[in-house]
Amino acid sequence: MKREIKKVLIANRGEIAVRIIRACQEMGIGTVAIYSDADRTSPHVLMADQAYRIGPAPSRESYLVTEKILEIATLSGADAIHPGYGFLSENASFASRVLEAGIEFIGPRPESIHTMGDKTEARKVVSAAGVPTVPGTADAVSDEKLVRDFAREFGYPILIKAAAGGGGKGMRVVSSESQLAAAFAGAQSEALSAFGDGRVYVEKYLERPRHIEFQILADKYGNTIHLGERECSIQRRHQKVVEETPSVIVDDDLRSRMGRMAVAAARACKYENAGTIECLVDKDRNFYFLEMNTRLQVEHPVTEMRTGIDIVHQQLRIAMGERLAFAQGDVQFRGHAIECRIYAEDPFNNFLPSTGTITHLKPSQGFGIREDRGVEQGGEISVYYDPMISKLVAHAQTRDDAILKLKRALHEYEILGVRVNIPFNLFVLDHPCFRSGEFDTHFVATHFRPELLRQASESDNTAAALVTAMLEDGRVHSTSTSNHNQNNSVSINGVGSKWKTRRLDYLR
Repeated sequence: MKREIKKVLIANRGEIAVRIIRACQEMGIGTVAIYSDADRTSPHVLMADQAYRIGPAPSRESYLVTEKILEIATLSGADAIHPGYGFLSENASFASRVLEAGIEFIGPRPESIHTMGDKTEARKVVSAAGVPTVPGTADAVSDEKLVRDFAREFGYPILIKAAAGGGGKGMRVVSSESQLAAAFAGAQSEALSAFGDGRVYVEKYLERPRHIEFQILADKYGNTIHLGERECSIQRRHQKVVEETPSVIVDDDLRSRMGRMAVAAARACKYENAGTIECLVDKDRNFYFLEMNTRLQVEHPVTEMRTGIDIVHQQLRIAMGERLAFAQGDVQFRGHAIECRIYAEDPFNNFLPSTGTITHLKPSQGFGIREDRGVEQGGEISVYYDPMISKLVAHAQTRDDAILKLKRALHEYEILGVRVNIPFNLFVLDHPCFRSGEFDTHFVATHFRPELLRQASESDNTAAALVTAMLEDGRVHSTSTSNHNQNNSVSINGVGSKWKTRRLDYLR
């Protein structure tokens, strides 16, 4: 059953493509990159052993075209394809086409992707295995009356969700009967637009829950383990922005019970490779299966930092037919890890994406700091793809130390040319509710206002206020300052006159 993999085509771009290429290089495996016209000089293209143009910038004409990917795989001699995350990573048809072409798919079997990708089917499968789920409809609903009947039985609020996708698309919270008709039609329309499938189902809406997920590894021989939990409750528009492990609300008993549940859910769909079981935990610490992501997660680095296990290495070994080299009891958890996603977006203007050329980039370094990045100085942030620049991760012995380390790294991070969300990340890390662990999935909606960033800077000193003004102007993207220098300008991050900003009369 073992199969040697000699060359992997990475059907993706950006930081995850770089991450996979590095793992392949460490294992002596050849790499093939694909790139659109917008990514011609991107780091993943330059790092790979071979690189092939896949098409124009729009993803529907490049990274989402199965035929082109398979053609390049054959032309390049790749014997495996890693889909990364996003794009075609959770497309069962794509996985099937890869296998039919005689190429190894570095991920789960198509049947598992199909089962867990359909949210109503996933609920049925895991429920049969004894996994608790949030009360909801067993099947997709097409009649508004059925939604109304469900709400009357379980009470408002309820949640209407797309059956064929996730990421917050096709999702509506309904707090009263007067909102139901518009929410039902809106969810169906958005689901159809996002996933080509307008089916929706209904769940009881859990108010102020925590979002806790478990990392799963499973080989081809039925060995399935978990690598602990990740706390992903800091979200904006249902998208995670800060992730950490362990969760402050998960003790050894809850971790053991949720871990067994996660393994049972993965086994229920005969899962192979790396995946994630996502759950909601209510105020009484009852937990419920939410969904399974049948791919590598964006936030996997925090688990790697805490366990010392390279998840991409494990994906490759599992795809080659190797057994897991360790059992559940062999997994060792050390310290605390926190990840911030650095996006090219403006936190002062409703997080509007910021496009343009990165004219200066000096990332943070230091003991316990890891950065996964897919763009370099001179690179372009375009309108065609997700605006994530990098993932910055800190690991330390305690949560407090990890927070302090990550704050230092964020203050040290230098980037010019586009606006970034670093001030927002610092806001989260400094907030009393985050520091105390008393937060939930509504943290951002409840606590964040753009004016709070301005107030924090203005209450510091004149130099900090100047930096805030320049943040809004898109000239500088850091929040630390040094003293005034002789020509009455401000030096950012203490790097001296080379990176001087405007004079102090900027504010007058």
